Amino acid sequence: MQAAAEIEADAVELHTGEYANAEGPAGRRDAVARLAATADLATGLGLSVHAGHGLTYENVAAVARIAPCEELNIGHSIVSRAVFTGLERAVREMKEIVLRARGS
Repeated sequence: MQAAAEIEADAVELHTGEYANAEGPAGRRDAVARLAATADLATGLGLSVHAGHGLTYENVAAVARIAPCEELNIGHSIVSRAVFTGLERAVREMKEIVLRARGS
């Protein structure tokens, strides 16, 4: 994060693969806690925070609740679902999950 701030990057993306692949509730909880702490560090350095990799309809809510995350990169999951439900429905369903997780 420090290096990103030093080169005056606008944003960083947190890789959520460890969270997505974590085993059991404790593993997921620990991974989310690390992501949240890293997001706080990034925003403290003036960086915008994005997150993605391995996020699905089933696991995105915990990451969406990390307040500093301004952007979630979830296109692969949406496009994969759209094959079966259509793009409009796939986007609407993901949007509902994210907004519900953020208390909106």
